[in-house]
Amino acid sequence: MEELSTIKELNQWMEANCYNDGYAIGDRVWFYTERGTKQTLNVFNTEKEAVRFALHEIKLDKSANRHLVGFLKSKSSESELVRELERRNIKCWTDKIPFGGPNDPRYRVFVFGCDIRLVKDLEEQYGKFK
Repeated sequence: MEELSTIKELNQWMEANCYNDGYAIGDRVWFYTERGTKQTLNVFNTEKEAVRFALHEIKLDKSANRHLVGFLKSKSSESELVRELERRNIKCWTDKIPFGGPNDPRYRVFVFGCDIRLVKDLEEQYGKFK
C-alpha cells in the first residue's frame, strides 16, 4: 500500500489515479460530500493518521473511481455504448435506475479510473438523456 503522509499527497494520488473527489480530508476530519452536503465521518489526532485511514477507505469504495460515461433512455443505446467500450478494450459497469417512475428507467454506463480520459468523445456523445 502507498505510504502517504499528507493531505496534499493524498490529493495528488487521487488525481493521478482518477478517483472522484467525493471524499476529502480537512483539518484532520474525514468527510464525504454530495450535492453540497458535507457529512463528517471521522476525526483524527494527526494528519498522517487521517490520510492513512482515508486512503484505505477510498480504495475499498467500489464507486470511488467509477465515472459516468452514459446516462441513457434506451437499452439499445446502452448496448451500443458498451460495444464501443469493448471494441476499445475498456472495462465498464452498467446499471438501470428508475428515473421518472417505474416505466421510465435510465441506463447508466461507467468506466473505471483513468479510462475516463480515453472516452471523452463517448461521454460527449452518450451524455445525459441520449
